[in-house]
Amino acid sequence: MTSHRPFPADDFRVYYVLAECADYDFLPESETQPHLQGVTGLRNLGNTCYMNAILQCLCSISPLVEYFLSGKYITALQKDCSDVTTAFAYLMTDMWLGDSDCVSPEIFLSALGSLYPVFLKKTQQDAQEFLIYVLNELHEALKKVMASETSIITRLFEGQLSYSITCLKFEIQGTIKRKLRTDIRYPLTNLDLTPYICPIFRKHPKYNLCAVVNHFGDLDGGHYTAFCKNSVTQAWYSFDDTRVSEIPDTSVQTATAYLLFYSCQPFSIPTDTQELGQRS
Repeated sequence: MTSHRPFPADDFRVYYVLAECADYDFLPESETQPHLQGVTGLRNLGNTCYMNAILQCLCSISPLVEYFLSGKYITALQKDCSDVTTAFAYLMTDMWLGDSDCVSPEIFLSALGSLYPVFLKKTQQDAQEFLIYVLNELHEALKKVMASETSIITRLFEGQLSYSITCLKFEIQGTIKRKLRTDIRYPLTNLDLTPYICPIFRKHPKYNLCAVVNHFGDLDGGHYTAFCKNSVTQAWYSFDDTRVSEIPDTSVQTATAYLLFYSCQPFSIPTDTQELGQRS
């Protein structure tokens, strides 16, 4: 089940497709299930579950998928900071248009690690911090310098935040730091943010959940997984590195949720995945 799709001729022309990750690779070809677009596992490169969870969530956001698979990113690419973005585009292409059940994000990690060596140390990192680094690198490579420095990243993810903190109760037990384990109930659909949105931006005040990053463990370590809703099948999938499985909607709400990705409009199937898939 190795992909034979040719890669563009540049520094990232070599990609690692791992056929051995397929759980049913030993079955006859006629008995294997067809590979679903955007339902692809990622190899753990040594404590990189935090990265895999974030990449799965980003690769489930249809407008972002369509932007990269259509090649629109190429015209906006800043040549002096293109390595991370190019590697991200190729990884997303393999996850959506490849025919393997899992791929390796090694080249993407190498490109990002050349800028932030901490990600190459094979130690557990915080998924939210990793997300910020990735979004920042993508924005810097794709922003319109002569205009208002907007990009696909600012259009999809940027917002202005105003908040206040009220400390109700806390307890210090020596030097022990404890992870909060409060069970937060979050809706899968129709999250109404009307009270928190500036009136001029209330055109789409209700949001639908599209991805979740889960964390198991404590502050010093643990394991990350992701739940993502696929825009093609409209089903939820659990991504645990190379292990991928469909899950019911009722399983998405858990106490291990760490990051929630909401969209103000339902995602449609990326048009370019259908067109490119027919040509690949």
